[in-house]
Amino acid sequence: MIFARKVWTFLVAIKDGLVLCFMLLFFAALYLALTARPSAGLVRDGALLVKLDGVVVEEPAEIDPFELLLSRAKPQGEHRARDVARAIRAAATDDRIKAVALDLSEFSGGGLVHMQEIGAAMDAVRAAKKPVLTHAGAYMDDGVLLAAHASEAWVDPFGGAIVTGPGGTQPYFGPLLEKLKITPHVYKVGTYKDFVEPFIRDGASDPSREARRALYAAVFEDWKADVVKARPKADIARVTTDPVGWITASGGDAAKAAQAAGLVDRIGDRVAFGERVKELVGADPASTRPGAFAHTSVDTLLAAHPESREGKAVAVVTVAGSIVDGDAGPGTAGGDRIARLIDDANDNDAAALVLRVDSPGGSVMASEVIRGAIERFKAKKRPVVVSMANLAASGGYWVSTPADRIFAEPATITGSIGIFALIPSFERTLADYGIKADGVRTTPLSGQPDILGGFTPEVDGMIQSTIEHGYARFIGLVAQSRRRTPEQIDAIAQGRVWDGGTARQNGLVDQFGNLDDALVFAAQSAKLGDDWHPEFYGRSENRYASLLERLKGGDDDAEGARSADLAAILAQRQEQRVVQAIGSLRWMVGARGAQAYCLDCPVQVVSVRPLSVEMGWAARLAALVSL
Repeated sequence: MIFARKVWTFLVAIKDGLVLCFMLLFFAALYLALTARPSAGLVRDGALLVKLDGVVVEEPAEIDPFELLLSRAKPQGEHRARDVARAIRAAATDDRIKAVALDLSEFSGGGLVHMQEIGAAMDAVRAAKKPVLTHAGAYMDDGVLLAAHASEAWVDPFGGAIVTGPGGTQPYFGPLLEKLKITPHVYKVGTYKDFVEPFIRDGASDPSREARRALYAAVFEDWKADVVKARPKADIARVTTDPVGWITASGGDAAKAAQAAGLVDRIGDRVAFGERVKELVGADPASTRPGAFAHTSVDTLLAAHPESREGKAVAVVTVAGSIVDGDAGPGTAGGDRIARLIDDANDNDAAALVLRVDSPGGSVMASEVIRGAIERFKAKKRPVVVSMANLAASGGYWVSTPADRIFAEPATITGSIGIFALIPSFERTLADYGIKADGVRTTPLSGQPDILGGFTPEVDGMIQSTIEHGYARFIGLVAQSRRRTPEQIDAIAQGRVWDGGTARQNGLVDQFGNLDDALVFAAQSAKLGDDWHPEFYGRSENRYASLLERLKGGDDDAEGARSADLAAILAQRQEQRVVQAIGSLRWMVGARGAQAYCLDCPVQVVSVRPLSVEMGWAARLAALVSL
């Protein structure tokens, strides 16, 4: 019996060991399957399928796969503009790619600079005598621009196209806050620093209207010039000046109206579009679905065309999104994280640094941390170049000041050299409910700033003084960078936002050019000749990318795409406006101290850590300082 028991124990141990080995092998295989990256060998003869399901951005935010698993909603996709443009350009020279097909069924837009970059890549494919086709349920401004660069632009029979142009109305909460007896304490410098106006007024001020009208006009002219150059027969004038008459002339059929105006070429659903692409490139051998055509994804084509690693490295560090303290990002510009990337490039002896900026601004301390890292790089006598994307305003311009040269595009939004602070207090609201504040102060600053009991005049004066000092600091940095006097910079500052063309005229920008132009200039300044390559810092591959694509629905998930008609897209835009209005109120409550956002800049609502009750007034005021 003892022998049999030992034999049984031994067999059970073998069984347990085998089960453990098989489990380890299973999970290892599962991990490899979920984290597998696209292979260059998977490029098919057929079309490059560019499925823009979401927004085009400078730097996509990382997605936590576990949060995605627990989420009830599909997250909005984010596509790196440079990757999309590079893949399309690669299609022009890859003999396996016979055409490019852009699926814009779930496209939510992007910045004008990014749209122009992708449009130029589409032109390169057409110059290589390869067709470029787009399809959407309905086209809005950004989609209309991309469709203009297509050799065939398709729209769904129940869709259409519409051009809204920049601008529009937004809610002004001043009367509501007064009715609720919420006191918005505003401290600012800059006649045109209008971000605070929705919280203290019932409408825009005259300086705000003046600046925004000029900005919108310049940006819209850039958009129209791009569309008309790509599609000269498009009747943009009628579409933008008489939209009702234009649609009515086609019997209310928006799709036919879009075709009549030259915004699209053909009308057809997704299947008809797919059948057309199939005629050009062949059928998908792995699918029997109607309209399935042979294609290669963006990631797979990029894997087949890796960027060169030869020669000396020119470092590229991206500042995208709101500039905040700490390690936030990618997608948000955490000051410590970005400074660390610049220091890494410095330690690696990068020959030059190109700072790619697409940011509306943020924390002054974080901006200074980034600027300090740039100055450390410059201390080794190596060139620093800034490349502005869609937006480089306020803190985005602050971090640009150390540059030897600043590149921007005509449609870039920059400037906004001005500072404000907005801190609400609720003493009048609470008093209506019988709640009053009382206590003993040892100084006028005891317990301040007190959002429940109200601010003392001394606190108001101190914060305003720090805002004025911050503005003077900002002006001084720009004056030193632009080789002008503070008085000259003050005349073009005052919180005013400029388009790239005007910014070049007033000296805030040196020359027009994209990221590639900035890289070439940096390499030439470092005397590298042709022996160099760009090295992008902070762009590590997401090991869960394959899993995320499966959860979100990748390029091959054509059946899951949702096409919306024109009315649905307009309704979605209005829904976004409601969300933005609510976000503005949340921002007001959560904002801390000096800010430098422009009213028309897209502001990320980031969480703000509550001030500790153990903080003294000096620490509280220090925590308030942001740009």
